Amino acid sequence: MSTFQQLELLCKQENIEYICDAIMCDYTTFRIGGKADFLALPDSVSKLEALVNCSKECGIDYTVVGKGSNLLVADSGIRGLVIVTSHMDDIELLPDNTVVCSAGTPLIKLCIFALENSLGGLEFAYGIPGTVGGAAYMNAGAYGGEMKDVVVSCSHIDNDGKNGVFTAEELAFGYRKSIYEENGFIITGVTLKLFESTKEEIRAKMNDFLSRRKDKQPLEFPSAGSTFKRPEGHFAGALIEQCGLKGYSVGGAQVSEKHAGFVINKGGATAQDVLELVENVKNTVLKETGVMLEPEIKFVG
Repeated sequence: MSTFQQLELLCKQENIEYICDAIMCDYTTFRIGGKADFLALPDSVSKLEALVNCSKECGIDYTVVGKGSNLLVADSGIRGLVIVTSHMDDIELLPDNTVVCSAGTPLIKLCIFALENSLGGLEFAYGIPGTVGGAAYMNAGAYGGEMKDVVVSCSHIDNDGKNGVFTAEELAFGYRKSIYEENGFIITGVTLKLFESTKEEIRAKMNDFLSRRKDKQPLEFPSAGSTFKRPEGHFAGALIEQCGLKGYSVGGAQVSEKHAGFVINKGGATAQDVLELVENVKNTVLKETGVMLEPEIKFVG
């Protein structure tokens, strides 16, 4: 029995949805990427653990993704197992305005849950197209708020396949980073502490932030969100625009004419198009401004 046949057998035994030769452009907001050898969509932590343990026993590499909102997948795809957490989306309200949710919960679903329960603190995240686990992984933020402001702890599976929990202090949150970028653990759940507010106030903030996103960001095109991290003392989009790169294209990839901080897929863009465009933008901005831009997008495959 081949290693992938073992994974297939596990998925059938555990009732885990799976796809062989999955097309990864269907699982990223960039709509870019080749095939994954084997893709599985567990709906519980125990099924996720089973997949990780099986892949380790079989010597298969695995990659964990949520909604694929911050990813650029190689044109050649991803070898091994891809675990998509989007079916792990449970939310539970605990006493003292505490919320526990699975890692694959879409941020927009969590924000609406908070609104329905008159809980403030997450308005900044409304409209960010990712999962809670992904947002905690990179300490996502916008409009003056960040995940570190509301996250109390994260549960995870470590590199030995064991369950664990990190408190907020142990998460080592920084600008668009957390301890998980360094240790490679898999986030399985996130606990957040919110505060009582009125639905009217929460809804007003959410609508305001969403309106600003629609006005300033190229939401009508596939992208991976902000392409570059914010350089200290600068704004990436402003630097790129200053260098006359708005609208600059390589193949189907383009620096958005609406917001230069976004690289968009105008149609048929390849990962190679994006990589070449990003490298050219970095080099031009460094040459003309002396500022080195650091990509925020994660490249896999």
